[in-house]
Amino acid sequence: MSKALIKFKGKAAGILEETDEGYEFQYDREYLADAASKPVSLTLPLSEKPYKSRVLFPFFDGLIPEGWLLDVALRNTDISELDRFALLLLCCKDCIGAVSVIPIKEDSDE
Repeated sequence: MSKALIKFKGKAAGILEETDEGYEFQYDREYLADAASKPVSLTLPLSEKPYKSRVLFPFFDGLIPEGWLLDVALRNTDISELDRFALLLLCCKDCIGAVSVIPIKEDSDE
């Protein structure tokens, strides 16, 4: 399944993963250990337990561009508008705001 490193203000905050059951977001232990760390979203407070959802977390879905910018992304790839996780990985590496979504390449040996 696909994974992404979630950065908050340039610092690795956690991993977002697409699973067979839906999606999972887990904060990084080092990020949690830093007293200055902030949650990536008010809907995802700092926690050692992973967050799980059958649909893409609304906060991350909200990072995906809309309108003409989404049209440009769709025109230049073979990604379906319904594949929200793939769009997140494609469009949100350097999005506006404090959060970045960096695709993690999986080893082909697995």
